[in-house]
Amino acid sequence: MPISSMETQVPGNLLMRLFNLRQGECQALAWAGLYIFSLFLAYYVMRPVRDELGVAGGVRHLPWLFTGTLLVMLAINPLFSAAVRRWSRQRFIVVIYRFFIINLLMFMAMMYFSGAQQLVWVGRAFFIWVSVFNLFVVSVFWSFVVDIFQQEQGKRLFGFLAAGATLGGIVGSALTVSLVGLIGQQGLLLIAVILLEVAVMASRGLARQSDTFHSPLQREQNNQALGGGIFSGMTHTFRSPRLLGIAGFMLLYSMTSTFLYFQQAAIAENNFADSASRIAFFAHIDFWVNSLTLALQLFLTGRLIAWLGVAAILCSLPFISLAGFAGLAAWPTFTVFVVFQVARRVSNFGLARPAREVLFTWLPREDRYKAKNFIDTVVYRTGDQVAGWSYTGLAALGLSMTGMSLVAVPLCALWLLLSLWLGRQSLSRSSQQET
Repeated sequence: MPISSMETQVPGNLLMRLFNLRQGECQALAWAGLYIFSLFLAYYVMRPVRDELGVAGGVRHLPWLFTGTLLVMLAINPLFSAAVRRWSRQRFIVVIYRFFIINLLMFMAMMYFSGAQQLVWVGRAFFIWVSVFNLFVVSVFWSFVVDIFQQEQGKRLFGFLAAGATLGGIVGSALTVSLVGLIGQQGLLLIAVILLEVAVMASRGLARQSDTFHSPLQREQNNQALGGGIFSGMTHTFRSPRLLGIAGFMLLYSMTSTFLYFQQAAIAENNFADSASRIAFFAHIDFWVNSLTLALQLFLTGRLIAWLGVAAILCSLPFISLAGFAGLAAWPTFTVFVVFQVARRVSNFGLARPAREVLFTWLPREDRYKAKNFIDTVVYRTGDQVAGWSYTGLAALGLSMTGMSLVAVPLCALWLLLSLWLGRQSLSRSSQQET
């Protein structure tokens, strides 16, 4: 073999062993990685603009903005199902992302021409739009990916793709800090437009590569519209025990996340006297979460899912949450909270999210798009609403952090039992496919 040929193969073989890849997966994984990286880079460029406009409109109005987000989710979900019903997957993915690009250009124009009073309302609308955008575009990405990669591939590769999202968040945050003083809000939003177009390009590249994983019949089915009703995502979720279980997993995750979010705000308010100190506190948590998550996703997630199985990995997040809230109830201290918050978020991004996506690989194609989108958007935001208003009501009754944590403990116990059931369903499905 020529030396030059050996030199080109050795790095490739090393990468395949390092990331546990199989022959023919490298190009598809590269396109999928660029796809999710571009999406999260665009989101993390827009998120500071959203948060600043939301605060400028009045912090007391934020709960109503979350309520508005849920209402918009409920309105958009049937429209998404209609697009999936009418067009092939590649066509509706392009249409959906181009729709968001047009929306973003319209917001740029409104922000530029609005006066101070009008900008408040534009900012509130933009806050809701970005919150909807984030869940929808990410849900579409994972629907596409679970439609391409098979269950065995998902166990090995989804951790790597989740790492692309984490890396996009890190780069997006750094890029925003570096450029906001130079190009302002308008420039940042223009960068987001370009990045969304890159995501469209990557989705097309991934669609071309996906043919290598499917039979001619499957390739023909992939290029057809899914059909079905516009409310199929919702109806199928409530009719299927497995989908209902996944929805319950998402609902309990969202509710406990919102509880922890409010506790984090209370911790920051009680321990730091000024805004700069609080921002530094949040930044340090984000730094450790992103750093540990990236290392976990790149080198361990795929192997851990393959070694321990989906069931054990699914249970990791509710188990850590149960232990963490119990710890906060017993020792409501700054240190316990920081350790719990970092461990929980790393467990979610590095383990639970990739494992949860594997569950969708054994669902019918229509459910991979419609039901998954309903769960990722409507169910998720419903959990936000239930927990947010519940926390506000419990706080009004005088419950302390200890009391709030005690309320969360049985929720986490229920969540752990549900995760065990979902894991057993996954094992049953895997054994059926092997036979």
